[in-house]
Amino acid sequence: MVYAIVRAGGHQEKVSVGDFVTLDRVPVAAGGTIELPALLLVDGDKVTSAANELAKIKVTAEVVESFRGSKIVIQKFKNKTGYKKRQGFRSALTKVKVLSIA
Repeated sequence: MVYAIVRAGGHQEKVSVGDFVTLDRVPVAAGGTIELPALLLVDGDKVTSAANELAKIKVTAEVVESFRGSKIVIQKFKNKTGYKKRQGFRSALTKVKVLSIA
């Protein structure tokens, strides 16, 4: 089984060919392709982590859709002072499908 650890939007994801991965928003339209930088490649028993060898490895992914995540409600409250604050947040996300690890 071949898989790679890639850096995507400040996170590290374990991906193999055919996987769907949710990343932070990528400024590419649906149907476009992106390359993700590999940090580690595992091919059966062989593990590649040397920087000069990883520069040759290309992890290609196709953008499936861009969407917004679920709403997170942030509430702050301080007792006996009358302080209340309510805030919402929805992160911008992109769903990609890994096409190849070459």
